[in-house]
Formats: sequence, C-alpha cells, structure tokens
Amino acid sequence: MISHCKKLVVAGSLLACASPALAGYEFDLGDGNKLKFGGYIKIDTRYVDGDVAYRDFWIGGGTPLGEDKSQFKIFANETRFNTTYTHGDVTGFLEFDLYGGGGNEIISNSYHPRLRHAFIKYQDWLVGQTWTTYMNTSAIPESADFAGATVGLSFIRQGQIRYSNGGFQLAIENPESFGGDPSEDGVPDFIGKYTHKADWGNVSASLLARQLNTVGGNSESAFGYSLAGRINSMGKDDFRFQLHLGETGRYTTVTTATDLVGEEVEETTSFLAAYRHYWNDTLRSTVLYGYAETDITDVERAQWSVNIFDNLTKELAVGFEVGNFEMKDANADSFYGQFSMRYTL
Repeated sequence: MISHCKKLVVAGSLLACASPALAGYEFDLGDGNKLKFGGYIKIDTRYVDGDVAYRDFWIGGGTPLGEDKSQFKIFANETRFNTTYTHGDVTGFLEFDLYGGGGNEIISNSYHPRLRHAFIKYQDWLVGQTWTTYMNTSAIPESADFAGATVGLSFIRQGQIRYSNGGFQLAIENPESFGGDPSEDGVPDFIGKYTHKADWGNVSASLLARQLNTVGGNSESAFGYSLAGRINSMGKDDFRFQLHLGETGRYTTVTTATDLVGEEVEETTSFLAAYRHYWNDTLRSTVLYGYAETDITDVERAQWSVNIFDNLTKELAVGFEVGNFEMKDANADSFYGQFSMRYTL
C-alpha cells in the first residue's frame, strides 16, 4: 500500500511517512505535486556451460568457442533506482541501473550507473528517452535472465517525441543505421502503433518506417511491422507473444540482425511465445521460446527457458531458471541455470 503524506516542511518528516510497497514510495506534497521513488535490488547467481561464450544475460549475438566451457558468477548489476516528479499535468521520470561497466572482479566489483529512462510527459505528449513506441512492454515475459528471450524480443530504449490519443500512438525516434553509416542519419525513424485493451488483455500492431544510410553513401528505405500482446488465461495465467516481420533490423532480436549488410537492407523474421502459470497466489512458472532468422546473412538463433518464482513477502521474490541459447548457424549452444532474488523498493 502506497502512503500519501500531507505537505512536508523538512526532509526528516518526509522519510517518516514513507511505507515500502511494490509500487515504490510516493509522497503527496499538495497542490498536485508528487514525488515518488522506486526500483529494486536484484542479486543473480548464474552458471553457463557450452560452446557459446558466457554472458551475464543472453542477447541475439554470441561468440562460438569451438569447445565446451563453463563459468559461474554472482552479480547485482540489474539493480535499479527510479524517481518520478509530478507537478499537475507535467511528469518527469528518471531511472538508472548498474550495467554501465567499470569495475573488476579482483578487488571491488564496482559498476557505473547507466541511464535507462529520462523523459518528460505533458498531457498527450512524451519527450525524452524511454522504450521505443514500437514495443509492447506487456509482452515481455517474466524471467531471471535480464530480458527473457531477447532473440525474439523487441527491446530498445532511445530518444523520441511521442503523441498518444486513446489506443493510437505516433512517434519520431532517434535514427541509427546499424551496419551502415550513422553519421549520415538526417531523417528520424517514424513509428505508429495501435493497442486494443480489454478485460481479456491487450494486442498491439506496430508499423516502422526508416531511411538507412549505407557505407557506400546510398540511402535505403526500410519497413517493418509487428503484432504483440498479452492474453489473460485461466485464473491469473497469461500468454505473451510477439511477431516481428520485415526490415526490423536493430529494433528486434538484440543484435541478431543488423539494419544493413553492405548496400542491402536485411529482412528479419522473429517471434516470441511465453506462457505463465500460477500454481497458487504467489508461486508461478513461465515457459518461453524465442526464434529469429535473417535472409542475407542466414543467421539463425533460438532461446528457451523454464522458471519458477515465488514471493516470500510482498516485496521479496526468489526464482530459479534453466534454459538454452543456440546459434544454429554456427552449430553452437550453451545451457544455463540462474537463481535470482529481487527486493522491490
């Protein structure tokens, strides 16, 4: 339960009326002004075995080793902190995590803060850095691995100007010719999305239009589209899915594909399916599968996982996950096991 405090005069009294909850700490400062703090502390224990090099979390790219190796790590990089400032119709949001690099494992295991989100929202407009409008964030599955099956996922944060009206959203977003010449990117990416919401869940359809610039100095048009959603099932269960087709490039599969291969625009086909089942009020499991392939480089990647999570308290969740990341085009794969504990502020 979020506490709502009356207008405070000193910082000490502001802390005194806070109570922890899954939604964070919120303070009502009066006159439509609110301040909110949130985030979580997450500790991961991860073991990887196979002939794809170890990563703290899988992405669409990987390094085949040519031989089986195993590695074990304990880390807390995913830990994050956010704050929301509300003044009437204006909202500002900032969030950081600790995937910014920096330290080593010999002495301190230090890591730099990394900016995730920084945006301003006023009425129907959003300006700043956050999830791309192309994404349906409700279709991201629950997983111990940082983002679930990134192989089949749309997963991008970037600068944008977005207009929303009901279920419709239109945006211009930061361009980047991945695999080409980004120094010539003078036209923003254009994205349109419609999301239909109902008691049974939601489904979104997105369209993406871009101008890409090749190393050879040419400009190429690229178009992609997606269908994604979260469908409620029996009890608290849900089914989450994403399907991405066309010249989606960097917008999907997290480095499985580039936008350009030489002077050509590459097409990508990718999908993700995940089902979450609740065994009781708090104990739940997700099984997921993601797949992606490209038409020029013939890259083919797949990822699956199965997990179980439980909330020991309303704020403290623990879980264990096993899965596999496969680079089919390189005949390489690695299995992993991961235990996670997350305390939500």
